[in-house]
Amino acid sequence: MKILVIGASGRVGTDLVKQLLADNHQVIGTTRQEEKLFNDDNYSQLDLDITAEKDAIQQQIEQDIDAVYFVAGSGGKDVLEVDLHGAVKTMQATEDKGIKRYIMLSTVFSLDTSKWNQPGIADLKEYYICKHYADQWLVNNSSLDYTIVQAGALKERAATGKITINDDNAGENSIADVATTLAAVLNADNTNKKVFSMHNGETAIDAALAKL
Repeated sequence: MKILVIGASGRVGTDLVKQLLADNHQVIGTTRQEEKLFNDDNYSQLDLDITAEKDAIQQQIEQDIDAVYFVAGSGGKDVLEVDLHGAVKTMQATEDKGIKRYIMLSTVFSLDTSKWNQPGIADLKEYYICKHYADQWLVNNSSLDYTIVQAGALKERAATGKITINDDNAGENSIADVATTLAAVLNADNTNKKVFSMHNGETAIDAALAKL
């Protein structure tokens, strides 16, 4: 497939692009960095400013894209412009281009405000509000074949290849396992129009996704 990864230079984005390239996909990665991130014939790069107007974003997206990943984030610096407004504009631009598949990396319990008083979440209230309404827009206001992956805390540690989905614990994730899950979602038709939470657990990633 030809895949656009918005946020290719981030921690999850970097691992995701590596996995997609290993699966022989053609990947266009977006980053504000000038240096090319990957030396691979199937990789190209796009300086996409998601704080720009929607029409400007749309003009930079190629017509023959098969799927779009949104794994960008503001790092808490500009949550309204990036995590909310920027994300929604990429959804609108994707839809206007006639591209159907859109995979969103979100955060655990983004749509369940009753759990926002948990330790670690209460300190990220503005970020959670932005992710909440971006995810709501994707589910309720778009016709995209979306999947929203709500990951618990991201940790830089070795991959386990095993996760737990949709339980009541926020949990923690190896960044590599989140990237592997996102890559696996691409070919898992049963994840279309689904939202699920994940953290490292006891079930192989493909087997966990198959239960959705």
